[in-house]
Amino acid sequence: MLAAADPSANVLYLARPCQFIGPPLPSGCSATWWTDNRFSERVVQAMNEALSQALPSGMQIELTGYSGGGAIATLLAGRRHDVRSLRTVAGNLDVDYVNNIHGVSTMPGALSALGVAAQLSNLPQIHFTGSEDTTVPPEVARRFQQAAGERCVQVEDIRGMAHGSYWAAIWPSLLRQQPVCH
Repeated sequence: MLAAADPSANVLYLARPCQFIGPPLPSGCSATWWTDNRFSERVVQAMNEALSQALPSGMQIELTGYSGGGAIATLLAGRRHDVRSLRTVAGNLDVDYVNNIHGVSTMPGALSALGVAAQLSNLPQIHFTGSEDTTVPPEVARRFQQAAGERCVQVEDIRGMAHGSYWAAIWPSLLRQQPVCH
């Protein structure tokens, strides 16, 4: 919905492997791709390859991700040299911390965006959080900001928004906020 609400001339939406297909699922797809392995090296690599195939050489991009897609976008930003800015919405930027909050099992193969925070300290970025989000609470983005530094990392707490709120309704106005380094 965020991609559909984005008025930019060029918008590319990528779903994670095995997301939004079936039933029946193809033989290479199982529930593990959107559960235990959703932040695995294999998933991040597949997303990186798909992005590279879709983009013309030399193009600079702005990455955006919602929820778990925020983690994927951040991990991709850490691997690529064509990213000029990053935005997340309710982004799960610290998988272990979020799992701990909810008392759910760890994902041993999960890559955490927090692991690339310092590497992204010079990339302009905005992490939008919802003041009412109990799924990925605002402190997740603040922990990421602390790890990356505040020079280029902004955290914007959006009053009244929860994780599942209709972010697309306010997305065009949020896009007017440009990520910058101070």
